[in-house]
Amino acid sequence: MAIRIKSAGEIELMRESCRLLAIVHKELEEAIRPGMTTWDIDALGEKLIRKLGCVPNFKNYQGYPASICTSVNNQVVHGIPSKERVLQEGDIISLDAGLIYRGYHSDAARTHGVGKISAEAEQLISVTRQSFFEGIKKARAGGHLHDISNAIDSYVSGFGYGIVRDLVGHGIGTALHEDPQIPNFAQKRRGPKLVPGMTLAVEPMINMGRADVEWLDDDWTVVTADGSLSAHYENTILITDGEPEILTLY
Repeated sequence: MAIRIKSAGEIELMRESCRLLAIVHKELEEAIRPGMTTWDIDALGEKLIRKLGCVPNFKNYQGYPASICTSVNNQVVHGIPSKERVLQEGDIISLDAGLIYRGYHSDAARTHGVGKISAEAEQLISVTRQSFFEGIKKARAGGHLHDISNAIDSYVSGFGYGIVRDLVGHGIGTALHEDPQIPNFAQKRRGPKLVPGMTLAVEPMINMGRADVEWLDDDWTVVTADGSLSAHYENTILITDGEPEILTLY
């Protein structure tokens, strides 16, 4: 495993890439409403990314056909935007997006309610988001990568939710996916030591029901095997000499 440590100059480029992505996510959140399609969201997201002088890094990545992954209700990740998928009051939607700024990638995901949603859905979204923050309490130089994984698992398991095991977080930099892989569930091994200059995409994916997932025939869309709701929360972070820096927060 070759984990790339970023130089001071590279970190500045990562910061700017992530700052711009945070703007995109904020504008998408404000645009979501019942009656719009997931295709509308993707079109808006791509327009925003390009307007900021950047390139959407998901578009055509390994054949993915869009700029924003739009995953609704029981879709976990990698939902493909469609003019046929109209958002309804009470839906939840996970938006996973990234961009390239001067050769450096950013990656972040958020799950939003569409209009008024159930208390159960609100809790799932809240727990998923908080699990990220519980995880990165352990994202400190001198600790180990799987301290993050174990902290996420320890928090989520108290709610009886399923933590997706087939998909994990990752390193990020001049490539969208770099070493290391970052599981969101407990590990026996400690994993690599964390050192300043690591840039990581930490992204809990949490199901209201079981952890099991399936892939649809499009080979992209991942859904919960039991049809339960799923939420996703991701930020690109920087390991520093002290607290981790969350680069993609607005």
